[in-house]
Amino acid sequence: MRPWLIAAALWLAASNGPVAAEGKPAGGDDAQNARFVSLRASKANVRFGPGRRHPIAWVFVRRGLPVLIVGKFQTWRRIRDWEGSEGWIHQSLLSTKRSVIVLDGPAELYRKPGAEARLMARVERRAVGRLIGCEGAWCAVEFAGRNGWIRKAAVWGVGPADG
Repeated sequence: MRPWLIAAALWLAASNGPVAAEGKPAGGDDAQNARFVSLRASKANVRFGPGRRHPIAWVFVRRGLPVLIVGKFQTWRRIRDWEGSEGWIHQSLLSTKRSVIVLDGPAELYRKPGAEARLMARVERRAVGRLIGCEGAWCAVEFAGRNGWIRKAAVWGVGPADG
């Protein structure tokens, strides 16, 4: 075998990282354990694989942005963002504090759950707010110091188990 071919094969094997035969991360990529968290850091590198040796795919530059953990390997978490992009991030860059992002704006923020309640504000698309909790089809949130209720369908960062 030619030396360059051996080197290429070794590079490919090393660049794939700890991956099981079916292409899932070793250690569990379990959809049942998927959960929402938020970014702890205002700058967070997302990588193509679990480890610093993997190239950076993109960089988040917004603290508090919600992400969905869809897998893990040691101290690395495979995450999905609100646009559907997936990558690997170190667990130290994540927070268990929950947040939401407005999908289509402006979304309406009400004093109480229900469209017949008093309208308090309109929240622009891509606005990020703190999640307080959900009840049925509504979530209690805080956007820029204003607390209110927003339709669950208007935000990303909550799932069926919320409320």
